[in-house]
Amino acid sequence: MLNTHSVYEKIVATELHQWQHAMRKKPSFWNRTTKKVQKKINTIIPEKVHRAITKAIKEITRGVLFGSGFTTRKPREVHSLEETEAKIKERINFYSSSAAVEGAATGFGGFLLSLADFPLWLTLKMKMLFEIASRYGYDTKDYKERVYILYIFQLTFSSQAHRNAIFEKMENWELTHEQLPDDLNTFDWRTFQLEYRDYIDLAKLLQLIPGVGAIAGAFVNHKLTNKLGKNAINAYRMRDKRFKDVKLLNG
Repeated sequence: MLNTHSVYEKIVATELHQWQHAMRKKPSFWNRTTKKVQKKINTIIPEKVHRAITKAIKEITRGVLFGSGFTTRKPREVHSLEETEAKIKERINFYSSSAAVEGAATGFGGFLLSLADFPLWLTLKMKMLFEIASRYGYDTKDYKERVYILYIFQLTFSSQAHRNAIFEKMENWELTHEQLPDDLNTFDWRTFQLEYRDYIDLAKLLQLIPGVGAIAGAFVNHKLTNKLGKNAINAYRMRDKRFKDVKLLNG
């Protein structure tokens, strides 16, 4: 319970409560319809294509997760939540702006350069998530902390139905943590890549159109990177003991 906590922590509690409510929302009619159309499209795509894309995303993501530049950052000691989050928000702005520049550059370059946007943008997003985790004091060398990072990623780049399922695992992280296997190869890469690809397909399609590709690339990359950062903030707030049993008064 929050009794004599700071004004900032009370604001955080309110924001966390609102975010949790949004994560638990059931899929809307539009969500369900869009997902059905995308599933239909996926049944038309040959299985060997699905396997190839799944392998590519798996290897790129594994490379990001296990690369030395992503796993050597030491966890920070958190003294002030307000100061910590102020710095984190600065870094989110930095990564969002960097992603916008990268999206504009690849979008301006046409189809071939737009293909390069995927690994470059994915790397930026993962670097941001690793930095946020360490600033909250979590050790990203821990394999299970890296799984939590993948869960945060999926909260942002998934359908609402899949988001509901992932969020349930995150809400019960202590139990999920205990039940996780010791091998990342057991992670459901197929669902991960399908949800991610389905989510960004329509938005990133504009990046391939001559004349508007640079603008679309910059806008989409900035908006979604910023959204990912905000989801990460609340995902780590949710694990803070200060906010475990917050009772909020409405009105």
